[in-house]
Amino acid sequence: MKKYVLTGIIIAVFAISCTDKKTGNLSLSGTVEGVQSGTVYLQKFRNKTFFVIDSAEIGNGEFSFSKDVELPEIYGLTLDTLKSSFLVFLDENPATVVLDSTHNYRNTKVEGSALHDLFVEYKKERHIKIDSFIRQHPASLVSAYTLYRDFSYRLSPEEIKSNIQLLDSSLWNTPYVQVLQELITTLEVVAVGNPAPDFTANDADGNPVTFSEHLGNKEYVLLDFWASWCGPCRRENPNIVKAYNNYKSKGFDIFAVSLDKSKEKWLEAVEKDSLTWTHVSDLLFWDSEPAKLYGVRAIPANLLIDKNGIIVAKNLRGEELDKTLDDLLRDKN
Repeated sequence: MKKYVLTGIIIAVFAISCTDKKTGNLSLSGTVEGVQSGTVYLQKFRNKTFFVIDSAEIGNGEFSFSKDVELPEIYGLTLDTLKSSFLVFLDENPATVVLDSTHNYRNTKVEGSALHDLFVEYKKERHIKIDSFIRQHPASLVSAYTLYRDFSYRLSPEEIKSNIQLLDSSLWNTPYVQVLQELITTLEVVAVGNPAPDFTANDADGNPVTFSEHLGNKEYVLLDFWASWCGPCRRENPNIVKAYNNYKSKGFDIFAVSLDKSKEKWLEAVEKDSLTWTHVSDLLFWDSEPAKLYGVRAIPANLLIDKNGIIVAKNLRGEELDKTLDDLLRDKN
């Protein structure tokens, strides 16, 4: 098994200084429906999360921002940093927002940003072919973002490469494309037939657990990426529990990596879902180092690894997981 040292590795793709990035004065004003006072927080988007870069007081239901920021870029607006944010694409032009505070910002309206208009149109479409969308909008940040956010986990390394080539070169140094470039290399490393990268992470008691130490004495181990906050993960857990109970006596085991932020919620989910195998987490959400190591961009995700540390299958769920294990372990005692 190939050993990768995770400790101290910092992936700094979002700190890259790019010649294509421009700093401009953000001119953003708006109103908040049903709210007369309080605070609106302006957030920067990074790796599926938001962090606050400015705030504005609400007076008589109105707010405004005037700040030097990177433009064009993606930002978030929220009334509560502990809850969801409204994703907004902003450029150098003045923009106005009517922030809907009653439906998780669902009915929020933005005017003045052609980028955001395109993003709204994109979200209305169904069954979008990302290559066609990029060909129509090759120089738009929306194309780079949607390839990164909505398609990176669906595409092969070759497909990601070909779609990046469709983007205008002015977008190649954006953080979104930089992440995709790194993801290509990672996905090639963790392809079926390759050795599974090793890592060490802490269990619920804070003790370091090394993944490779759980291989060798079992025929197959399912490396499962999940989180307590992930609805599809929680709905899939009964299938995984069933597979574990059916095949653990034949040499099947599970090693689970959580992308949780809250230790309490993580452990509550482990107990509630009856997940009785090994669990680890660095509690870093989408900055989870094992997730980065395996190129995990969406969960649930898993890899089936044999006793020699070789990846034999990926993203097995439901009946497919059961059938694969039955085929592999049918003759095992």
